[in-house]
Amino acid sequence: MGNEIENLYSSVNRFAITDGINRTIVPYLEIHSYREQDIIIPDTPNPFIYLVVNGTMRLHFATGVSDYAPGQYLISAIDSPKSGMALSASQSSPFLALYIEFSVDDIVSVMLDMEADFMGKIFEKEMASKIQPHDDYKLLDVIMRLLNINEKPDEMAFMTKHLKREIILNLITGPYGKTFAQSIVKIQQAGDIYYTNSWIKQHYKDTFTVEDLAEQSNMSVSSFHQKFKSAVGMGPLQCQKKLRLMEARQLMLDKTLNVTDAAMEVGYESLSHFNRDYRRLFGLSPQKDIQEIRNCLYTKAQFD
Repeated sequence: MGNEIENLYSSVNRFAITDGINRTIVPYLEIHSYREQDIIIPDTPNPFIYLVVNGTMRLHFATGVSDYAPGQYLISAIDSPKSGMALSASQSSPFLALYIEFSVDDIVSVMLDMEADFMGKIFEKEMASKIQPHDDYKLLDVIMRLLNINEKPDEMAFMTKHLKREIILNLITGPYGKTFAQSIVKIQQAGDIYYTNSWIKQHYKDTFTVEDLAEQSNMSVSSFHQKFKSAVGMGPLQCQKKLRLMEARQLMLDKTLNVTDAAMEVGYESLSHFNRDYRRLFGLSPQKDIQEIRNCLYTKAQFD
């Protein structure tokens, strides 16, 4: 662990931390602590980053499994996982993460203060590959200053606003800048669709129709479907299917459920239907996919 991460860990541990969500004097900053494996990813329409301070966080995406080491962070998007897993949480050394939330207006305000063609250059960049913690040392330095902020009310009010803008600037200009900017565009496009998407995340095991969702949103079926697909990148029933399959994958990988139990647990009534959908999304049968992921994780662990 580098000096930046060690200093960050020391600063976080100065707080009186209890298990779960710990609010701080900074309105947009929380410290999350978990001594058990299950991690709840915040479900909010606002953009945020989730920075690992201690332990390793595993998240399941449709594209695969990602592990986040100290100093690495998740950038929120409308399709962010609803939960994760702490690989090394324990009573003596809990998993720790910082949750830093922004508003879309906060981010747009910083963007507007930049040179006119700057954002165009950001969107033209190649997507960053996996970033190592030391690659974002400037961002970690700003967050360190936020954790050590002076508690005098007048100074704190000014500095929290200033440091928030500095964090946003570092996110936009940093290695994940394009991803961060695109997530803002998604959230702006989503509007009320965010709340429907959040509802689907909570009820993906249930049976519902596009007509039911459109009625909830007080929209025609065609308008709702078009707006949802534009914001999320897929139709609502495809979104439900993807959530079911991702959850089943996590249950088989992390909870060692067999294929039949995992399929039934996430709402499938037909095992053949589940196997067909699974192969279509992940490219392999459930058994082969889980074995391949385990082999990759084992190989990676050997080199870490």
